[in-house]
Amino acid sequence: MTADFLQLTDKTVLVCGVANKKSVAWHTARVLQDAGANVVYAVRSAERKAQLEPLVGDCDVFVCDVERQEDIDRLRDDVAKSHPKLHGLLHSIAFADYQEGPKPFHETDRKAFLRTVDVSCFSLIALARAFEKLLVPDASVVAISISTTRMAAENYGFMAPVKAALDSSLAFLAKSFSNFSQIRFNAVGAGLLKTSASAGIPGYVDAYLFAEQATLRKQALQTGEVANTAAFLLSPRSSGINAQTLVVDAGMEVNYFDRDLVRRAMGNS
Repeated sequence: MTADFLQLTDKTVLVCGVANKKSVAWHTARVLQDAGANVVYAVRSAERKAQLEPLVGDCDVFVCDVERQEDIDRLRDDVAKSHPKLHGLLHSIAFADYQEGPKPFHETDRKAFLRTVDVSCFSLIALARAFEKLLVPDASVVAISISTTRMAAENYGFMAPVKAALDSSLAFLAKSFSNFSQIRFNAVGAGLLKTSASAGIPGYVDAYLFAEQATLRKQALQTGEVANTAAFLLSPRSSGINAQTLVVDAGMEVNYFDRDLVRRAMGNS
């Protein structure tokens, strides 16, 4: 095995969506840099840029609010000035307004739902279109998704259907880009993680603790484990994987009927 297993040395990857040092995007960027990649950052606001720049040394940090097409176009132009070729793009962007607490799904607000689609799903399409000419012919685009969009968790609300749209978009992007390139589109379907974003979801702590017990190893999924998978998908080593969502949940999806979980749920000690 070579020391440069991921073959990322001197490759340039745009990482979109770092919120803080707990985020998947931050952990993925660390893995990429450790593997020799050049990381370029795009964050939502000037405030986040100011917070991130002291942590990333000489790496470029750009501001882009993906709800604004002009911001996306400016990001492309600014990146192109110093990084005319991108070998990868990480989309770790999601937003949902939980301020009013969980509601029955049929009471979902139209405006809130459509904004969530815009930020959490359409932004991937918009970024892919904007960076089409900068991405090298065999580049890799990776999105951060969730482990299942079929589990109707009340507190997660309308985010799961939006993530389902994100997962579906991968296939259509991969097919569309295959007409002129070998650019790949994949996602990491992450299980429950301890991040700042998840902390804003009502009742998340209880769900997180339950998920830990539902894993086969009885240990919570770590953000670094998701980041490792994202880095692999961004690397040439994953060249045969396209239009897929790779689930990383420590086996949780096969273990809902674990004997101990069932016994406790039925009140049997």
